[in-house]
Formats: sequence, structure tokens, C-alpha cells
Amino acid sequence: MAFDRRTFIGTTAATGAAVALAGATSTPAAAATQQDARKPGPRTYAFTVMGTTDLHGNVFNWDYFTDKEFDDKAHNDVGLAKISTLVDQVRAEKGRRNTLLIDAGDTIQGTQLSYYYAKVDPITARRGPVHPMAQAMNAIGYDAAALGNHEFNYGIPVLRKFEEQCDFPLLGANALDAKTLRPAFAPYSMHKLRTPCGRDVKVAVLGLTNPGIALWDKANVQGKMTFPGLEEQAAKYVPKLRSMGADVVIVSAHSGSSGTSSYGDQLPYIENAAALVAEQVPGIDAILVGHAHTEIPEYRVKNKATGKDVVLSEPLKWGQRLTLFDFELVWEKGRWSVAKVAAKVLNSNTVAEDAKITRLLSDEHRKVVAYVNQVIGTSTQVMSSAEGPVKDVAIIDLINHVQAETVKTALAGTQWAALPVLSQASCFSRTAAIPAGQVTIRDAAGLYPFENTMEARLLTGAQLKDYLEYSARYFVRTAPGDAVDPAKLTNAESIPDYNYDAVYGLAYDIDIAQPAGSRISGLSFQGKAVDPAAQFVLAVNNYRASGGGNFPHVPQAKQLWSNSDEIRNTIIQWVKAKGTIDPAQFASVDWRLTRAGVPVF
Repeated sequence: MAFDRRTFIGTTAATGAAVALAGATSTPAAAATQQDARKPGPRTYAFTVMGTTDLHGNVFNWDYFTDKEFDDKAHNDVGLAKISTLVDQVRAEKGRRNTLLIDAGDTIQGTQLSYYYAKVDPITARRGPVHPMAQAMNAIGYDAAALGNHEFNYGIPVLRKFEEQCDFPLLGANALDAKTLRPAFAPYSMHKLRTPCGRDVKVAVLGLTNPGIALWDKANVQGKMTFPGLEEQAAKYVPKLRSMGADVVIVSAHSGSSGTSSYGDQLPYIENAAALVAEQVPGIDAILVGHAHTEIPEYRVKNKATGKDVVLSEPLKWGQRLTLFDFELVWEKGRWSVAKVAAKVLNSNTVAEDAKITRLLSDEHRKVVAYVNQVIGTSTQVMSSAEGPVKDVAIIDLINHVQAETVKTALAGTQWAALPVLSQASCFSRTAAIPAGQVTIRDAAGLYPFENTMEARLLTGAQLKDYLEYSARYFVRTAPGDAVDPAKLTNAESIPDYNYDAVYGLAYDIDIAQPAGSRISGLSFQGKAVDPAAQFVLAVNNYRASGGGNFPHVPQAKQLWSNSDEIRNTIIQWVKAKGTIDPAQFASVDWRLTRAGVPVF
């Protein structure tokens, strides 16, 4: 019986393992690149594993929030249509039968294209559409993909439907059924590559996802799935894969390489554990890294047990880069062994979009463009987030006002109704804007690019002071009299913009001349100094409430209310209901940066 790379066998209830066998004879051009079995000397074989990660719903080189072609300061491009062109080039060079293509997760969330087919025209509906990411990845010919944490954002039914629509397995060795503790998804896939000499090469791909899912998507997975640590599950499966005859073991891990967690004690397992897996678990040849949204062309980690290098690579998010792992194998003592591994990344801005992908999904693209350009209201003036990281601007006040108003309404008639309601928000995008005049869905959605939901937590005045001190670490310490460059004033300690919170409803100064932890002064509510014992309600997103960013107090604080609707949708519905956005009704300058009491701006 003949198998090709698209055939999956061997799935069992006990293991959940999908086994993919790739096997037809290599093309003459590809075979010619390998060692001829009839010539003297060692028999060798070379193949390439291509990898993407954190695609986040990007098919086209298009920004649905600005309604134009994607561009950034580095002039990167995004999308699977670009990746497809790179993949075709690599396959043409190496021979298709000498390549595999895998992904490290976060596939179905992130753009309005992916949102539309999860919420507006959902793939879970009876006779619903096929998800654009499934269509594109099937057409390109992916062999396997690890689960990312954002795969769970829309709930397990959406994820299961997406899994059903994919022609390749979704892997997650550490995504377990909460009751049976058996794999809820295929832990690994096995692929055979036909060689011109010796037996076929068996390549195992082990998929690992992020244990933070248990916190970040608690509402969707609690009681249904559990997510143990990456090292633990890798140590279980890698020996098993070797015993099954795997000549090469590759891990596709939706976990960064830094060995850190952004959740402190809230997360019992390491969030960014890829390098630890390489160091601690023998038998791994390479790791495709995801989750951290950084570019790592090649990073070598020495395994403690074997002393051998494990090669890690992380391609930049959204389809901006394609990783290539180039393997060289040698046939000796009746088996294939890895002689050399090297990694690099290719830049998708060097190629054109693949017309077969853009044609395939042109109808879906047009539908989403029409959807995001629907007019939902008007604004009395222009609002921009450009200065949001360093100034209290109206557009961030809009987010906070909607959140605070929503929570006040939700708590009306409860024992908490009389408490003052505050709100936290970050400058998620420095390019977000609300125009004067007509406001569209994409304008409103652009304020909140994440699928966060909202909660209400009970905090004291003292706890809020701690919260603000922690947030103010974001600013670079700048002495009085020193020149101030707004572009260099933020992101101290590599803190991203989304982990700097402004709290709406309080007034305070942030003295950036002081050391972190001693920067908040003049903290007041409605003109009076905040009583450390006073109680407040904080409208907060679920990322922060579950420990995201490791902010103090909030994860342990009493939850008074929660909502399953995305904050982005709440903003859109608020604009629709009000009809007009008037900053005069909600915007004020309540926080400012100072040095020794003198405003910076």
C-alpha cells in the first residue's frame, strides 16, 4: 500500500496521535542533489523543514484596521499568500519530497478576517463556511501545526471545527482532557521521506502548546482541558518517538525561548520554555519556536544530557518570515543519523503574493472589507493614539469610559452599585485613530485589536497605588533637566505598550525622575486624596485579571462581574447606541508625566 504526505493513519483514542507518511519517490532533480547509493563513500541525505508561527489570521498583505496594504517602519509584509510564494521557491530548489512545512500556533485569531469567520459568519454554523486559514494552509500544503493559546479564544467548538477543516493535524502533546488526562489533540505526527539510498527517513514532529491557556482562556477550557508543562510532556514523548523509529525529532512549540513567564506565580509552568526543553530533554534535533513574536534566525542550546546542540528558530509573526531548518543526515551502522542542522529565515517582503492563494480567498476578503467599512456612528473630532503612551489622550479615555459605563450598568441594583468604578486600558496600537465625521467598524475595532473580555474586580486604594507604581515601570528614568525624547521615554525593561496601564477615574502624577516603585504622587479621586482603605471597582480585561503582565493584586481580587463579549464588540455596540462620539463628554487629562513636580509636556 502506498502512502503520500497528505495521508494520516494510526489515530487511536489511547494516544490521539496522527501519523503522516510522506513517501513517493523523489523527483529526478531532487534525487540528484543526494548522495548516489552506487558511489563509494558515506551515504547522505539532505532535507528542509520550513516553519511559520503566530500567523494570527493573516492571509493577505492587508491591514483591515487601516483598510490598506500592510506596512511598518521596516517595510515588512504579512500573510500566507506571501509565505506560499516562498514555500514554492524552497520546494523548487530542494525538491518537494525533500521538504516538510509546519507551524507553531496562533493561527485563527488576530485579524478581522479571522474574527469574521468565528463570530459574524461562523464556521460552526450549519452549512457554515470553511475557515480562510484552513483553506490557505491546505492549499499551501502544511504537514502539521502546533496549537497556540489564541486557538482557544473563540471556544472549543470553533477550534474543533477548524481542526476538522484542516488537511493536517493540530498537535498539542500537553493539551489533555481534564477528566481522562489523555491527549485532547494529536500529540505528534510522523512523516516518511523517501531517500535515494538507505531506508526512508522518519521525521517526528512533536507539538507543544502554552500552559497559560488554563489562565488566559479559563472560561473556555476550565473543567474540559488541562495544560501541563512543556518539559514534562516532551520528556514523555521524545523517547517514545525515538523508540518508534524516528530518525529526526522536531518540536513545534508555542512557547518563547526566554525561560520567563509574564504571569508570576499565577502560572505554575514556564510560559516561554522552548530553550529549557532543548536543554533538559535529550533526543531533540530542532525546535520551531512561537508565541514571543520575536525573530530568531538561529539559536543553539546545548542539551545537558547529551552535550549536543539543539537548533531553535523563530520566524517573525504574521507571516513576515519563513524559517528553514536544513538537515544533513548520514547513513551509518544501519541507520540514519543527523550530521548537521542549520537554520535561517526568509523575508516575505522579497516576494509577491501567490495568486493561487489570493484568488482562492478573494470573496472572503471582499466580504470582510465591506464588513469593517460599515458606518456605525459619527465623531465630533479627530482622536489619535499616537501620543497615548506618554499622554492622557481622548482615544484611550474612550475605551475606559465605555468599560466603566458598562460595568456601572452591570452592577446597578447589586450591593456594589454605590462603589466608584474605575477602568484600566493600554495603548494597544500607536496608529489607532477615530476620524471626525463618519466612524466605521474598523475605526472602532482598531482601538482594541485583542479578543479580550471584561471583568470587574474589587480593589482598595492602597492596592491601586501599587498597581499604578508597577505600571509606571514602563517609563525610562529621566533626571530633571535631561533632554526628553518621547520616542525613547517608554518601554523600559522591554515592557510592551500593552503592559502599561492608565487608570481612568483617578488623578495622579508619574514622576519619571524617581526610581520605579516611587513614582506615583498626588493620587486622588474626585479632588480628594485616595484613602488607602477605600474600596473601588476596577473594570479590567481578562488578560490582566488572569495575571497577564504580572500586575499586583488584580488576579487575587474578588470578581464582582464578568462578560464573555469582546471589549472590541462592546465599544462597537456603544458607538452604535450613542450615534455620536463627543470627547467633551468623557475625556479629561487626569494623569501626567512629571519631574520633581514639573510637567514633562
